[in-house]
Amino acid sequence: MSNLRVAIIGLGMAAGHHARALLALAHRVECVAAYSPTAGRRQAFSAEFGIPTVGGPDQIFEDPSIGAVLVLTPPNTHLELVRRAAEASKHVLLEKPLDISLERAEAIVSLARDANLLLGVVLQNRFRPGAMKLDEIVKSGRLGELVEASAALRNWRPQSYYDEAGRGTWARDGGGVLLTQAIHVIDLLLSYAGTPVDVVSYVRTTPVHRMETEDLVAAAFSFESGAIGSLNATTAAYPGFPERIELIGTKGTAILSGERLDVSFADGTSERVIGGNTSGGAGANPMAFGHESHLALIENFVDAIETGSPLRVTGEDALKTHRFIDAILTAGRT
Repeated sequence: MSNLRVAIIGLGMAAGHHARALLALAHRVECVAAYSPTAGRRQAFSAEFGIPTVGGPDQIFEDPSIGAVLVLTPPNTHLELVRRAAEASKHVLLEKPLDISLERAEAIVSLARDANLLLGVVLQNRFRPGAMKLDEIVKSGRLGELVEASAALRNWRPQSYYDEAGRGTWARDGGGVLLTQAIHVIDLLLSYAGTPVDVVSYVRTTPVHRMETEDLVAAAFSFESGAIGSLNATTAAYPGFPERIELIGTKGTAILSGERLDVSFADGTSERVIGGNTSGGAGANPMAFGHESHLALIENFVDAIETGSPLRVTGEDALKTHRFIDAILTAGRT
């Protein structure tokens, strides 16, 4: 079987981790083209990773040998690029968030479903060893019935981060800390605890940043299961701390802090998983972590294309997170 041929569209700061992962999977995947509208980025990317670049997206979408596209562009471009991929019958691995609004996010998921194409979403924290172990423990029932499921994200981003054109704006990013940073911890929380309901929230922009969207959120909610929970998210917490998920069940408690998982069961037993990087890009450098989770995510995407095995993070999964974020923002306004 010949290797799956893929292309990258968008060569911003996330592209390096994807490129390293693809090169590590060279025995299965061939990245044959990469595109950015900025010539300097194309040149720098090709020089660093040895991946050929092209001068326009048409060269990618019109190449029938390319079976999948990694879309790593700003959020407000996603819908149009996914539409082109669907028209060209190419599977898509899409950087989070799906897009800048719930309506556009829903349209993306519908496009992929109607075209019978795979839509994977880059929510790579699902592939951390501690997160995967916690998923196994929750699904096995070892924590019992969940009574509380809460999350906290205490990131730090200096003002220079938001000084980049378009960053932290409604028009390009669709939101602030929720859609750009906290989306990862929210995705994990919902994967463990289910669908939140009855959301109340406070949404603020602190004096720490000059930006259009929110950098501080506090929310409380219940889940369809009856459990209650809370979410605290900010990019104003210097110098940045590992994100945290706490699950309290009738048979034990689990705390996932960055890549470290500690579980204490009511029968006196315990489990611990410690990953390789507990900071996870919580500080001034958002990419201060390895590409191992990206590698696992891309490998899962390739498996789904080649063998029909299930995607670990689907467009529908991401849409649940988008709907929750939309509910938090709506509650904060009303």
